[in-house]
Amino acid sequence: MAMKPKVYVLDPYHKDAIALLRSTDWIDLILWDDSRKADWQKDAVGVMLRSDTRLTGSDFRLAAAAGNKLRVVVKQGVGVDNIDLAAAAAAGVAVHNTPALNSESVAEFSLALALSLSRRVTEIDRRVRQGEKVARSRVLGLSLFRKTVGVVGMGNIGRIAARKWIGACESRVLAYDPVAPRGVWDREQIPHTRVGSLEELLREADVVTLHVPLLDSTRGMIGGRELACMKDRSILINASRGGIVDERALLEELRRKRIWGAVLDAVEVEPPTLEAYGDFLELDNVIITPHIGASTIENQSNSGLAVVRTLLAVLEGKDDVPGKLV
Repeated sequence: MAMKPKVYVLDPYHKDAIALLRSTDWIDLILWDDSRKADWQKDAVGVMLRSDTRLTGSDFRLAAAAGNKLRVVVKQGVGVDNIDLAAAAAAGVAVHNTPALNSESVAEFSLALALSLSRRVTEIDRRVRQGEKVARSRVLGLSLFRKTVGVVGMGNIGRIAARKWIGACESRVLAYDPVAPRGVWDREQIPHTRVGSLEELLREADVVTLHVPLLDSTRGMIGGRELACMKDRSILINASRGGIVDERALLEELRRKRIWGAVLDAVEVEPPTLEAYGDFLELDNVIITPHIGASTIENQSNSGLAVVRTLLAVLEGKDDVPGKLV
């Protein structure tokens, strides 16, 4: 009898995704809490992962040395900076992601973060929990109604974020993306002004929300010079990837309290620790969360199921499986 292909799930997935895998009787399933996971390179035919695990060139070389059994890697979400794509291509391994599925949740969370900061929700909550009597006249928030929102990155998340800002706050939207085709939002009738430079957006926006992947061209794109361009009492949102914002420069800007503050769901050290971000967390004008923009019950179920269906389709030899990167 032919051996069943071994599928390794390297990171925790939603129970619905695991149920679908368990119901697939032609695979041998190894989950993240199984001791065999440590040696997955020896016999994995398919691999599922999230952002918690990195697949390096060494991993792909070990898999190839074991007989080149590995056929496909599927990552939940859009970002694949934790996978060495060049090494995967060299080893003949297909890499897929799940584009667009996280967009609604991430856009929703970026809006929630900005409103929480502007109305000082987390700051006031902490003070109440500490037993402080809070004088309302001393904790005035900042209204974002009909303010200008600058969306950096005009992909799926940026598009949905723009719609949410318009619907929730009647925002004027500026958009910047050096590679998106001309008129990319026009067919969806999203009212916006597309600017020709990041600097122009930063100088006009009351809220700057980042929705770009981490690439050589975007690493450090918001540094000291860019932060200095931002308006007084403006808000910076990074719900995309750590590394896009120069965190040292941001810390200095937050300490000056010229801008209203920053909300960060993506930082360079993930998950964020007190050791790495203690200086940030001493400040009231910053909110840091551990990259949970996509973490809703609904999204984790849908995304996990999409990963499983993608992996199974590749192993079944189907053509035109969505999300292929390599």
